[in-house]
Parts: sequence; C-alpha cells; structure tokens
Amino acid sequence: MNMDLKIVKAEEIIDEAQKLKFDGYHLMQQCATRTAEGYELVYSFGKALEVCQVKIILAEDQSINSISHVFPCAFLYENEMHDLFGIDIQMISLDYKGSFYRTAIETPFK
Repeated sequence: MNMDLKIVKAEEIIDEAQKLKFDGYHLMQQCATRTAEGYELVYSFGKALEVCQVKIILAEDQSINSISHVFPCAFLYENEMHDLFGIDIQMISLDYKGSFYRTAIETPFK
C-alpha cells in the first residue's frame, strides 16, 4: 500500500479535492484535532491500494470551504467538525447549522 501526505493551505482544498476526484480517488474520511494555534484537519482519499492524505493547519479564527460539492458525503464529516470543534466551514451542501449532534456542551472539543 502506498501512502502520501500533502500539506496544503485552506484556500487550496477545493482544487486539491477536484484533482484527486479526477484522478479516481474517493473520500475515505476527514478528521480534525485541536492544536495550540487552532486546528489540524486531515482529509484521506483512496484509490485501489493508494491512500493520499491532505493536511491543513487552520487558525482558530480562519474558515475553510466545504468539499461537499466535489465529494457529496463530505457533508457528514464537515457538520461533525463544525459541531464538535466549532470550525467555520463555508458552503456545506447540507448544513445542519450546529444541530447535527446533540451534545451537553456546545462545541465540546473547542
């Protein structure tokens, strides 16, 4: 299995997702974690036995555009990142506006 990691800027994620889709990759998962500076987002794409991960370092007050119009299933991961971490994701195709998860604390991982 081949695995690549590519670091991109937040404003490059849509172009990167479109390139990967054109190359035959599918979205495997998206995840977020809190850092001292803000957030680290990792998008994993797969094709056969190849995995390509795209990493983005996002400042706490920075927003990012959704890739849900490129990979429709991304709306699930993006609503989760918004609800649990408070990440500002713009233009989600199906945006639950903070009500995707019912949590005792608003954005518990922020």
